[in-house]
Amino acid sequence: MEARYAALRRATEEVAAVDAHAHNLVELGSAFPFLRCFSEAEGDALAHAPHSLSFKRSLRDIAALYNCEASLEKVEEFRTAEGLKSISSKCFQAANISAILIDDGITFDKMLDLESHKAFAPVIGRVLRIERLAETIINDESFSGSSWTLDSFTESYVAKLKSVSSQIVSLKSIAAYRSGLEINPNVSKTDAEDGLRKELTGPRPFRITNKNLIDYIFTCSLEIAVSVNLPVQIHTGFGDKDLDLRKCNPLHLRAVLEDKRFSKCQIVLLHASYPFSKEASYLASVYSQVYLDFGLAIPKLSVHGMTSSLKELLELAPIKKVMFSTDGYAFPETYYLGAKRARDVVYHALATACEDGDLSSQEAIEAVEDIFRRNTLNLYKLNGTNGSINHETAIAGGGVSSSSVEEDVLFVRIIWSDASGQNRCRVVPAGRFYEVTRNKGVGLTFAVMGMTSFCDGPADGTNLTGVGEIRLVPDMPTLLRLPWSSREEMVMADMQIRPGEAWEYCPRNTLRKVTKVLLDEFNVTMKAGFENEFFLRRKLVSDGVEQWVPYDNTNYCSTSAFDGASSILQEVYSSLKTSGIVVEQLHAESGKGQFEIALKYILCTLAADKLIYARETIKSIARKHGLLATFLPKPDLNDIGSGSHVHLSLWENDQNVFMGSSKDNFYGMSKTGAQFLAGVYHHLSSILAFTAPHPNSYDRIQPNTWSGAYLCWGKENREAPLRTACPPGVPIDLVSNFEIKSFDACANPHLGLAAIVAAGIDGLRRGLKLPEPIESNPADYASKLKRLPQNLQESVESLSGDKVLHELIGDKLVTAAIAIRKAEIDHYAKNPGAFNDLIYRY
Repeated sequence: MEARYAALRRATEEVAAVDAHAHNLVELGSAFPFLRCFSEAEGDALAHAPHSLSFKRSLRDIAALYNCEASLEKVEEFRTAEGLKSISSKCFQAANISAILIDDGITFDKMLDLESHKAFAPVIGRVLRIERLAETIINDESFSGSSWTLDSFTESYVAKLKSVSSQIVSLKSIAAYRSGLEINPNVSKTDAEDGLRKELTGPRPFRITNKNLIDYIFTCSLEIAVSVNLPVQIHTGFGDKDLDLRKCNPLHLRAVLEDKRFSKCQIVLLHASYPFSKEASYLASVYSQVYLDFGLAIPKLSVHGMTSSLKELLELAPIKKVMFSTDGYAFPETYYLGAKRARDVVYHALATACEDGDLSSQEAIEAVEDIFRRNTLNLYKLNGTNGSINHETAIAGGGVSSSSVEEDVLFVRIIWSDASGQNRCRVVPAGRFYEVTRNKGVGLTFAVMGMTSFCDGPADGTNLTGVGEIRLVPDMPTLLRLPWSSREEMVMADMQIRPGEAWEYCPRNTLRKVTKVLLDEFNVTMKAGFENEFFLRRKLVSDGVEQWVPYDNTNYCSTSAFDGASSILQEVYSSLKTSGIVVEQLHAESGKGQFEIALKYILCTLAADKLIYARETIKSIARKHGLLATFLPKPDLNDIGSGSHVHLSLWENDQNVFMGSSKDNFYGMSKTGAQFLAGVYHHLSSILAFTAPHPNSYDRIQPNTWSGAYLCWGKENREAPLRTACPPGVPIDLVSNFEIKSFDACANPHLGLAAIVAAGIDGLRRGLKLPEPIESNPADYASKLKRLPQNLQESVESLSGDKVLHELIGDKLVTAAIAIRKAEIDHYAKNPGAFNDLIYRY
């Protein structure tokens, strides 16, 4: 099963988790015993904890992390020797937690304050425990007078709760610990007043236990939560011995859930409600306001218990309502154990669901993102934290004011790539972005998708003008901090004609649309990995004239070239890694000052986004060093060109289905792979209008330059425009993927990939067949092979008559693209010197 679901395993291991429920850490010298890291027991019962299944497993997990002997004594020795900062760094980096929501209503000896936790996690949000707030008010000395009434208590409680509502992300109740979950939402004021009076007669400090008063506080808090739009977490199921487990079944909450006043109050049932996980799942399935959290059950149960509990939650509950948390407390190891085991258990539960036919592989991968990140980000209205533990970002919305956001992040760049392949952005101050823009987007003229590389106005024939407006809506999961600018973030955007309705010219939606056809008709997804070739140039001023000259004059894979640019490339690599962009190789290329950075293959929709981010990173870091990085296909007609070669493969249920097998082998490809590639081959001349969309593109696509000048394909033939590849580890008679050489950085990557997918769909629909492969230099067969378009005009003519691409991509978008290409052809034919300015645009 591991081999079949390798992509799902990677997704669960790599996702930067948002911890929806946890508690404060303590100093190493705290009297709170480390043995409590492993058990809810205390007192004499705690002595038996080392004999539980979860203790033995968890101790081994911690010892492996610390690389020490798996004994409690040796682990404690390591903790003492390393110190809190060191062990916390190890635990949180291993846990890969990008945000933590902390309930600080439980007190430990030598407990760290909330602010201190920012040293260990990028984002900290506060969860307010309502019973603790009530007790703080009642225990105040001013509350001891006989004049205090339920009304005066309520006035003080409501005022205090509302005053902090903008500084918290959620409320929380531990009514389960005090009087149980059979809450009476209609408790009378007389009964509540009587309960308050009884509490006031007891010894200080008061610990509220009167059911009527607790029900009253609970109901009052829910009313406030509704008014200020805050979720409410509720302890359900097991915990320490203070609670009566019989009263902790979430089914007792039915009266609250049926109360119309609270139908819009989002209620989170904590701890998988164990052992009432099935009951919790049922409630989440029939009540729109009920959500589920599985912290504490994971990692405190046995492996079987954890897996069973999560599976029971998923039996009925919508995946969009199930959330990860560690219930970490006191010790950083609890966060690590919670995250480590959650990743493992979620993987096994979802892989089993795939085996059972409940989910497709792609749906399971989407579920990982939902469970570990998206559901929590959406429910608690958090900033879309994106990236690893080192990626800093700020809580917004219900957590912190706009001014607080802008103390950390000043600007947010909303990025799109237009039909001429230029990356553009609108910049919004962070405060406004998190208050308004992230949900409503910004207005943008129709004309933006008709612009050319030489004019910021729509080309004739695009049918796009300055009349009409779309919404540029941020896609929050793509948001990340600029690695080269500490106070800015950037986010990819979708183009919508109205909220939730995609604009037919939106490149990102176009790629999503065609990949959905591929998935719906053939149960196949496409992965893509791009090679980024670019030139580094340095400024030279001679006789008052500014020139950008090559960074060096070395050759292919030159060690001295790499050495000379190493400090820049190191910074580029680190920045890409911080952004979650995986670099597989980098080296000097054949051109003067030319380099290549190859990215790991991922789902094509994500690959296109990350390609845009990668280019932004490379160009910006070059600029920081006083250099210019240009991805223009042919900036110097006397030198080699730059491509953006893309490697493509087809996947079904985590299996590479482009690759052939002993029973299904067409030149090393499967039947599916061969037909898909045949479709690309058949439509390649039309595809070039999207993948080589500029007149300058054709200065690069020349024979004997490894750019693919003739219509052909071949196995490991780098002169062919379509090359099937057999990388190390793949049997010699098979291929794992194919490469398209005729793809460059003037292309909008979403539209380029969309054209390829559309062509592949046609190949699969019609069962197209490939011709014989070319095993040597295609130029040797020049008299027999058809030349690919030698200029953009020929590509445009091919696209104009390609009904398949018009249909699958969309006739209006194809028409606009053709008009832009024709305008480019005309302009640069009349103004050949204008090519010189393109190094700044690409």
